[in-house]
Amino acid sequence: MNTIDHAQALAYMDQARQVASRAYCPYSNFSVGCVLVDAQGRTFEGCNVENASYSVTLCAERTAGSQAIAQGSRDWKSIYIVSPTRVSPCGTCRQFLFELAPDLQVYLGDLQADSYIGPTPIRELLPMAMELQQTILPHRKS
Repeated sequence: MNTIDHAQALAYMDQARQVASRAYCPYSNFSVGCVLVDAQGRTFEGCNVENASYSVTLCAERTAGSQAIAQGSRDWKSIYIVSPTRVSPCGTCRQFLFELAPDLQVYLGDLQADSYIGPTPIRELLPMAMELQQTILPHRKS
């Protein structure tokens, strides 16, 4: 897979930083922003949206991915994620991203610096990922 050029990656990281500034994170004070890019070059933004009931908190990656799906995009190429400490996606987001885009390239940056890590294939972040065909159970005979 072709990787994006350095200047474009930096531009997406800057866009993700702007999105992170809109995060709703009154509990953790840990802003995350991302930009998901599809094969047509369309971008979908996401930021984390926390909730007092932590289980309903939305991660930036799933927010962006849900927007992409709602707008008819299913061929994702790369995602640019920024956070205070350059963390990679959580396990739930890794599974979400892998299932929808198993060849996705992940770039990680922080809120302050103009540098990034990546690209890293999502497959490397989630070895032995669960795939759709593994979840379909054969019919049992009585």
